[in-house]
Amino acid sequence: TSLSPSQFLRRQQVLQLYRKILRAIREVPAEADRQYLKDWTREEFRRNKGATEEDTIRMMITQGNMQLQELQRTLKLAKS
Repeated sequence: TSLSPSQFLRRQQVLQLYRKILRAIREVPAEADRQYLKDWTREEFRRNKGATEEDTIRMMITQGNMQLQELQRTLKLAKS
């Protein structure tokens, strides 16, 4: 099945978010926490893989970005 231009762009956004989250997780100092976050992230993305409703997908991307920012803030505070 080919994707419409908007589906293609949405898919790119999702993949970009996934990669950004995994990159941020690499900064987590404790191995156990890192592994937990990695597993949790993979599971969340896998669980929502079948989502097709545009608004739902947009909402999940927004939520994911907020969680990413929260993780980045926490890591920044931990380093200071």
